[in-house]
Amino acid sequence: MVVLNRIYTRTGDAGETALGDGTRVGKASARVESYGTVDELNSTLGLARLHAEGETDAQLARIQNDLFDLGADLCRPDMAADAESPYPVLRMQPQQVERLEREIDAMTSQLEPLRSFVLPGGGPLAAHLHLCRTVARRAERLVVELAGHEEINSDALRYLNRLSDWFFCAARMANDTGRGDVLWVPGANR
Repeated sequence: MVVLNRIYTRTGDAGETALGDGTRVGKASARVESYGTVDELNSTLGLARLHAEGETDAQLARIQNDLFDLGADLCRPDMAADAESPYPVLRMQPQQVERLEREIDAMTSQLEPLRSFVLPGGGPLAAHLHLCRTVARRAERLVVELAGHEEINSDALRYLNRLSDWFFCAARMANDTGRGDVLWVPGANR
């Protein structure tokens, strides 16, 4: 369990922060940018949930929890040292990716086939889910950049890749299983 007795510590006043293993890095480091963007995605998802109900809201709640797991994974470098940690290290797991895949497949089976690219919008939930999709893509790009310099858990990257697809399908579901999608009309304003 996490206990936060004090919110400010003053330890970051010089532009550094501590990673999950205690290492101090600059707040603009690729690793901090990556998990910071995952945190931003989680906040964006919180806004989407204001418009969700039932099973969709339950799925979004699970994803929010997964995003905290993902942030915990990304904030801890040196996976080789996991076994020596005095406490269990939280890493993204293949079953989290597989759950997203199952849910994507279930949504896809109900969706109208696409005949054009979808413009972000439609109803309020769909519009917020499209925003989540684009923030998830940005987080994925940052994690890919991080992976070019440092070791990361491959399941973290796989999760982000599936998650943006999940948001796309969920946005279409929120738009009356795709019937309310706003479609791109190439060259419509020439």
